[in-house]
Amino acid sequence: MWRKSSYSTGMEDSECVELASLPGGVGVRDSKAPRDGFLSLSRGELADVVALIRACDLG
Repeated sequence: MWRKSSYSTGMEDSECVELASLPGGVGVRDSKAPRDGFLSLSRGELADVVALIRACDLG
């Protein structure tokens, strides 16, 4: 089951991310284009990505 991130907000849903639990990891996809596929990451890789995003000033 894909779940939309509670942090995915913005103008016209321009910043939408969905996550799904997969065997051995996590799926990440763009909710506006679900048919374009998804990234499959281990939980550790996802934690690394989140840490990198948090370290950046995006706002």
